[in-house]
Amino acid sequence: MKIIQITDTHFSPNKPHFNGNWAPLLNWIERTGADLLVHTGDLTVDGADKDEDITFSMDLMRQVSIPMLIVPGNHDVGHLKDSDQPVNTERLARWRSLAGDDRWLEDAAEWRFIGLNSLLLGHEDEEEEAQFEWLAKAFEERAGRRVALFAHKPLFVDAPDEGDTGYWSVRPVQRRRLYDLIAAHDVALFASGHLHWAWQGRFDNTQLIWGPSAAFIIDKMEREMPGERLIGAVVHEFDTSVESEIVAVPGMTAYVLDDVVHEVYPQAVKQREPVE
Repeated sequence: MKIIQITDTHFSPNKPHFNGNWAPLLNWIERTGADLLVHTGDLTVDGADKDEDITFSMDLMRQVSIPMLIVPGNHDVGHLKDSDQPVNTERLARWRSLAGDDRWLEDAAEWRFIGLNSLLLGHEDEEEEAQFEWLAKAFEERAGRRVALFAHKPLFVDAPDEGDTGYWSVRPVQRRRLYDLIAAHDVALFASGHLHWAWQGRFDNTQLIWGPSAAFIIDKMEREMPGERLIGAVVHEFDTSVESEIVAVPGMTAYVLDDVVHEVYPQAVKQREPVE
């Protein structure tokens, strides 16, 4: 089975800076002969607060002829409690109404594919706990299938036992709960996006993939991270094991967020301005 993973497309009808990458990406997807397309979040520029960003972006996704599953990113449903757009009931309801479920599972042959809403992790509320209970049940009832997990945020950035990275990865308490579940079950892959870096690695018996953004790279406005700056997608081939290849998709433009951040995400610029 072949799954294409795309991520961090950042589409918007009102801020169309990255929309031009959709045509070449769509053309490439249609030529791959894939069985399933998985989008690992940040579908939109600001679906967390704007209905039209989600409806516009979902209309683009419906142009794909193969089945597709999506998990939300922080720009789709919000982020941590102390962020300017925290995940809340309203934002989750907007996503679920306009885009569909924020978590899912799909079985195919000897594999169980699971999509997580990683933006719930760290809130320590009923939504987070309900998802952990759902995930534990999905593992327990896999009936011998191997597992591939898809989420927006990665488990860690630099090291499996690192401390709280804030914006960038799953927080330590929730990360440990995921580690324990992964260790108890046959999880072959954890694939994510969010960082706008492309990287492959391992954690114990699990392959880790950071999918490259389909929208932009980040130059000097954020820290260096492992991997490489790349615009593209990931091809996952599932048989008895999984082989994953990060692909630079022809015809796509490597936009640089630093050049347009004042227009696309002015709130990010404000957060970095010195307080006088």
